[in-house]
Amino acid sequence: MATALAERRPLVWILPLSAAIAGFLVWLIYLKTTRAPAPPWIGALPAANALFNSCSAVALAAGWFSIKRGNRVAHARCMLTAVAFSALFLVSYVVYHNFHGDTRFPGQGLIRPVYFFILISHIGLSIVALPMILSTLFYAATRRFDSHRGIARFTLPVWFYVSVTGVVVFALLRAYV
Repeated sequence: MATALAERRPLVWILPLSAAIAGFLVWLIYLKTTRAPAPPWIGALPAANALFNSCSAVALAAGWFSIKRGNRVAHARCMLTAVAFSALFLVSYVVYHNFHGDTRFPGQGLIRPVYFFILISHIGLSIVALPMILSTLFYAATRRFDSHRGIARFTLPVWFYVSVTGVVVFALLRAYV
């Protein structure tokens, strides 16, 4: 019983933190009514965000291959690199949406439902991914590798999907906006 409680302890702060971040992003993108004029460099942030997501996906894949080969040191470095790129993405994303808000997709025809399927799954899974990533990191940092492995097998594909679909959403917006 005590072991099960200790395993759930990080959820006491991870879930509220993740919910607060998700709530803040919803407010920032969809509900914030006043926006300051955007400096000229803001227009470069969506491409930077796609680059950060791409680098995160590459680091995730490299980390997965490293652990499959039994190289824990390379795995840890790759996964921390993925965290760093995801953190850079999040900061850049917040800065961009502070000035810009929501981006409307003007595409018509078959591409429209395809785009919205990708976007909605990307957003939904990004909300799910954050507490999973934080929990996975917590268990690795506290050397609880059984718990780490247990959640990492779910975290990796979700995180990878979110990283890749972030790039796809950017590419589709660039093609149609």
